[in-house]
Amino acid sequence: MEQETDRLVRRRRHWGRIALGSLVALPLLLLLLLAVFPWGILRGAVTREATERFGRPVTIGSVRRVDGIGFHPVIAVENLRIPQAPWAGQGDFATLRRAEIRFSVWPLLKGAFVPEDIRVSGLRLALVRDKQGRTNWSRPGAPEGGGSSTDLQGLVITDGMVSYRDAKQDRDATLRIVADPDKGVRAEGPGSVRGAPVRIMFTGAAVKPGRWPFAATITGDTLSMVARGTMDRPFDTDAMTLDLTARADDLKRIDAVIEAGLFQTRPVELAAHVRHERPRWTITDLKGRIGRSDLTGRLTVDKKQGRTLLDGEVTARQLDFDDLSSAQGRAEAAALERRIGPRLVPNTRIDISKIDTTDGTIRFKVGRVVSAQGPSPITGLAGRMTMDHQLLTIGDIRMALREGLVTGRAVIDQRNGRKVPRLSLDLRLRGASVLSLSGQTAITGQVAARALLAGSGETVRDAVGRSDGRIGLVVANGSLPDRYAAALGFDAGAAFMGDSGRATLRCLVLGVDMKNGTGHADPLIVDTSRSRLDGTGTVTFPDERLALRLTGAPKQGVTLRLAGAATVGGTLEKPDLVIPREVKSVGNIFKSIGRAITGDSGPKAQNAACGALARQVLR
Repeated sequence: MEQETDRLVRRRRHWGRIALGSLVALPLLLLLLLAVFPWGILRGAVTREATERFGRPVTIGSVRRVDGIGFHPVIAVENLRIPQAPWAGQGDFATLRRAEIRFSVWPLLKGAFVPEDIRVSGLRLALVRDKQGRTNWSRPGAPEGGGSSTDLQGLVITDGMVSYRDAKQDRDATLRIVADPDKGVRAEGPGSVRGAPVRIMFTGAAVKPGRWPFAATITGDTLSMVARGTMDRPFDTDAMTLDLTARADDLKRIDAVIEAGLFQTRPVELAAHVRHERPRWTITDLKGRIGRSDLTGRLTVDKKQGRTLLDGEVTARQLDFDDLSSAQGRAEAAALERRIGPRLVPNTRIDISKIDTTDGTIRFKVGRVVSAQGPSPITGLAGRMTMDHQLLTIGDIRMALREGLVTGRAVIDQRNGRKVPRLSLDLRLRGASVLSLSGQTAITGQVAARALLAGSGETVRDAVGRSDGRIGLVVANGSLPDRYAAALGFDAGAAFMGDSGRATLRCLVLGVDMKNGTGHADPLIVDTSRSRLDGTGTVTFPDERLALRLTGAPKQGVTLRLAGAATVGGTLEKPDLVIPREVKSVGNIFKSIGRAITGDSGPKAQNAACGALARQVLR
């Protein structure tokens, strides 16, 4: 019995030693297998994976291991070829004569391939992006990715060439690339940006672990940009800090490089400090000039769920609105004005259909507005622009005039695929004077106004030309020459006898009800201490055409009162007062003289309810 028990114990110990040995030997065997694994046998699997990745047949001449035993193997890849995407043109997307790549086997256990050292010769790469933003280097059907984070400890490139064609931003480049462990990385060659020739250069330190300094320059007659900074790791554009300076004939040309959705302007100079921590860009110490306008500010650009989120502040000590348009835009505006005449409502484009993935808020403040056409009535400007899925709200508007203040907001709505934007305006003017708005004038008074309009159009002028709503204007507590007041009452005698006194302007009240761009004047009243003028008619936008009929009556004794009415035609910028022939005819004048002799000069005008009328049109 004891012997049987001893045999069982010995047997258990034997199998235990076998099991323990297996537990030790199996990992050692796996480690040995990793250390000596012939990676070249995976050429077929690598080829299939690359073919699936690029969506076109990839060929590889050979893949073989060129080092000895170890867990950081070196493999050589020879005669790699990736055909060009059919939509991108003829030839190949990439060819490679030879590459030696050292990598760690440990990330492979987690499904990641992390190269540590790369030596490349005979690289040819043709990058293409079409007008719709499709790229030949992206996985078909997959969204665009960000910059690449690497753990490279070394990089050698000999005989490398990269070409780039971008139809979306109208830019191209052909760069020769070299890299060695002593001189670092260098890429240089010719290119163009929106048709303007440039020279492009990129330099970086030798590739090794740690922070990696670099410099990139674009030089040309119409565009120069310099970026100097440090990436946290080599080629890690997702984590870098840089200082950027730029000069161009047009802000749109700079935008062709940075792709921020900017617009055409006069010549521009900019500088900024930039930090990128994917997905956020933080831009500080922004300063520069556009034409004779200056600006400073800060901006953060974030990415979330496929959208770009902005938050920033921009301040300008001086702003000329003409600086925010190109020479071509200004020439087109001047030609339009010559063709149709001057207009009060601007022809500024408001189509935001292309800003379809950007949201956020930008606060702005302008110290002084200037103009090459003469002194501007605007002395300061501030507000807040907020974009939310193609709903742009310009709120908290404060436009300071030489006298007075304009407040309110403007909303541009182009949501849900709307082809033509809808503009809504709600603006108020308070505290202005006739003198501050019109310059030298014999008429004084305090001015208030309100515009509440909504319409659709690609420009402000088009939208107002199709708008509904109302416009109100009030001038009160002023004065005017006595002869002007007499003329408003159709008192021809007093108007032309040269009375040098002054009359009180109790109020001028204009209310315009807008319907599809046509405004009906109701009321239109000019009430003075001596007379009262009443009018009816229309103002038609976008032509700003006037069609008004005016009748007047005196409030006191009349020297020579004319019967009838006058009309006002022309435009808001150039009104045309027409006195009908029958009003100023000799017969009518003799009738007026007869009525003056007999004392029958017609009914007298009554004071208008200025306060109630003002509240009505400014509501």
